Amino acid sequence: MPFFAETRPENAAPLCCLILLAVFLFNPPALIAQEAVSALDALVQQEAEAREGLRWEENGYPVVSMELEGARARSAAAFLERARDLDPGALPRDEQLRLDSFIRSLEGRVRGYENRNYLTPLNHETGPHASFMRLGSRGSFPTVEEYDRYLNRLQTAGEYLEQYIVLMREGLATGLTRPREVLGGHEGMINGYLADSPESSALAVPLHTIPTSIPQGQRERIRSQGVAAIRTSVYPALERFRDFLVEEYIPGARMTYSVAEFPGGQDYYEFLVRSHTTLEMSAQEVHDIGLAEVARIRSDMEEIIQEVGFQGDFQDFLDFLRTDPQFYVDTPEALLMEASTLSKRIDGLLPAYFHLESLPRRPYGVEPVPADLAPNYTGGRYSLGFGDRAGFYWVNTYDLPSRPLYVLPALTLHEAVPGHHLQIALAQEMHDGRGDGITAYSEGWALYAEFLGKEMGIYDGDPYGDFGRLTYEMWRACRLVVDTGIHALGWSRDEVREYLAANTALSLHEVGTETDRYIAVPGQALSYKIGELTIRRLRLEAEAELGDAFDLKDFHHEVLKSGPVPLSALEENIRAWIGSGGGMVP
Repeated sequence: MPFFAETRPENAAPLCCLILLAVFLFNPPALIAQEAVSALDALVQQEAEAREGLRWEENGYPVVSMELEGARARSAAAFLERARDLDPGALPRDEQLRLDSFIRSLEGRVRGYENRNYLTPLNHETGPHASFMRLGSRGSFPTVEEYDRYLNRLQTAGEYLEQYIVLMREGLATGLTRPREVLGGHEGMINGYLADSPESSALAVPLHTIPTSIPQGQRERIRSQGVAAIRTSVYPALERFRDFLVEEYIPGARMTYSVAEFPGGQDYYEFLVRSHTTLEMSAQEVHDIGLAEVARIRSDMEEIIQEVGFQGDFQDFLDFLRTDPQFYVDTPEALLMEASTLSKRIDGLLPAYFHLESLPRRPYGVEPVPADLAPNYTGGRYSLGFGDRAGFYWVNTYDLPSRPLYVLPALTLHEAVPGHHLQIALAQEMHDGRGDGITAYSEGWALYAEFLGKEMGIYDGDPYGDFGRLTYEMWRACRLVVDTGIHALGWSRDEVREYLAANTALSLHEVGTETDRYIAVPGQALSYKIGELTIRRLRLEAEAELGDAFDLKDFHHEVLKSGPVPLSALEENIRAWIGSGGGMVP
């Protein structure tokens, strides 16, 4: 029996003190680390509670206003100051990463407020109207109470959109809008919503899938009130929002393109460069890396043109790829079938390149990009899985002549597996959510997955598919050039379009949508290529240092196991793993 088994209550406190003193005397670093972790835990919890306290809701919607945005920013700034006062050296390695991600998140919110990003809720692809129309995407609700909450949201659609109109009018008054030329698709999007009858609206989906566990009378009430709310509340609110956009907002939006045009904009863009790459890099450094990568990839592309025996120059070959019917399908179903077949083929190859512990349990499906988003959307996207919902690889079936088959292998590797779905679903299983929003890691991994596809044999016997891989790589290299060109070096929209059209095999439709994306969302597109270059460089280091002890499965496991982390942290992790001799480290 332990010696303290019969300790009486009056002796318990002194004994606890003795035990703690012994812990400190024999292992003071462990106690200091535990205190530091506890301090970080408390700070993260307090910030989450403060943020939730400022997430005011009316009629089931989060409130957005200039006053509330200011309160949120002041709260973030206060927690940022406290987070910077913590000593990273006292924390274990994993907790240092958590503190770093916490600080990065707070810095982004504070700088975003200083730049008044909340005044520009509309971008080239989406806006509050599109977010509202996604409310029914869940499909159904389990209880009457949740259905009543949904009905209330439908009935108060006007209040929801009006609060954004207030912010956007302030943006107009202060010159803070997205460029006019990237906003042209929203009128058609809203008209598409209004063309559906209330009964067939996307918002009516939950009204047609009410669980039978809800009594019949309640089901009839919910369905009737829901359809009526779409007809009398939602559609008039969408019409008012559309008219505001068409008659007031878009005509008044700015005609310039660069974020540097705003007061403090150049400094803010340099912050975005560092934030999105998670490295200490300047816009000019990124631009120069892009130019070097464009030259390297162009040489590889020229080799494939010679391999297939094409007669003509580079531009002739791009025109051939963009116009020859062999590279296109005639129906959306055919494109989805091609993507699905590729996905299953790659699934079967994963165990040869990844430990089973590195493969997620959540499945994924293949489906088209939602019709309302598709006209202004990229060729594909990963849609996050959550709860009992699978992840989805979205394939854009709009405008099929702009959806070439030769880029589909690279797109599938990037968005599905071993790209986004594998990495994100695996990170979700870690539960802590660390590193959310670190696109340099997640997008760098997805672009690395396109490269890995070559080793997996996905492009074997398909030189056009391999050229598609290179054109996607070239596309990401061009991003380094054109994003910095727009926002740091004074490039025009036409210059960006011409550069992309001349150096990639992207369809001209995609050239346009991508150009508008870089204009509307400065800095984000830099993360892909910088992340991929970092992962590939670390792999080369590991291969050189470990020699015969290098195992690709082990390397992939080491990159993936920490979840999304800044690239600087990934470099430290991999170099520590190399220093320990590599191997499979759980």
